[in-house]
Amino acid sequence: MDGLQHLRRLFDYDDWANREALASLRSAMSPPTRALKVLAHVLGAERLWLDRLEESKKPAPVWPDLTLERCHAEAEELQRHWRDYLDDLEPADLDRAIAYTNTKGEPWSNTVGDILTHVALHSVYHRGQIASDLRAAGHEPASTDFIHAVRQGFLE
Repeated sequence: MDGLQHLRRLFDYDDWANREALASLRSAMSPPTRALKVLAHVLGAERLWLDRLEESKKPAPVWPDLTLERCHAEAEELQRHWRDYLDDLEPADLDRAIAYTNTKGEPWSNTVGDILTHVALHSVYHRGQIASDLRAAGHEPASTDFIHAVRQGFLE
């Protein structure tokens, strides 16, 4: 498996895990407010990074205020956009530098491959926070571990 194939698989996992986290929030009759905000952040940050990769001049908010229904719609839309973006990449594109300005107004440049890796890992971190918030509120969080997705046949 080459680097691009690996990243495509990670983004398939990311989509599955985001949907699992969303389902666990939906199953809680009254999901913790912080958990919903964190899921909205995961989706907002993914949108922001996608906009940076596509060199969009209109950056998405990194902490959007989304309802569960809007999170669901955003997750579906992001899945399509990420798949289209990744399908258009060639392996050599992973080494291409992308210049952007972060949310603090600082200029940075990172490779496409590093940005894609960051997006996947950033989302894993925050889904752990969602699970912790759900458990603390007495709810059962989704199991969003990568190996669980593999064992259950959600990833090829």
